[in-house]
Amino acid sequence: MATEILTLDVLLDRLPRFARLLGLDLGTKTIGVAVSDVERHIASPVETIRREKFTADVLQLVKIAKAQEAFALVIGLPLNMDGTEGPRAQATRSFVRNLAAHMSLPVIFQDERLSTAAVTRTLIEQDASRAKRAEVVDRMAAAYILQGALDRMQRLQRDKAEADSKLP
Repeated sequence: MATEILTLDVLLDRLPRFARLLGLDLGTKTIGVAVSDVERHIASPVETIRREKFTADVLQLVKIAKAQEAFALVIGLPLNMDGTEGPRAQATRSFVRNLAAHMSLPVIFQDERLSTAAVTRTLIEQDASRAKRAEVVDRMAAAYILQGALDRMQRLQRDKAEADSKLP
């Protein structure tokens, strides 16, 4: 098996009309998981995987991907605030390389800077307790990351349609 890392525009060209995407927020202790609807407009949180060992974590991801009929993975890439890649981004890329032995879904990376902070702020505004925030923040961060990719996809499709309409 091989996990192919694609850009968003290449993934768009390959996507079947109705295909779900799975969003992942890879943390050191948990993996937040979210899924898109088949028309790729809305990201919804699915679950939080408590990290154990790599193989056990991946088996859970494979099970979820199959159950959700995911076509590709959108994985949050934790860039530094200046846009460079640090140790966490390298760990994410390493996870994806190791994932290739277990899953062949294409992968795109989505900048995840401040995703957890944005989700936490929203939960605080909704007056969610600290315990409730801890329970849902990772899967909601995965939905936030996935929604960012879905929004970018819609903009790319709109821009492409607009450019095509201007052709003679």
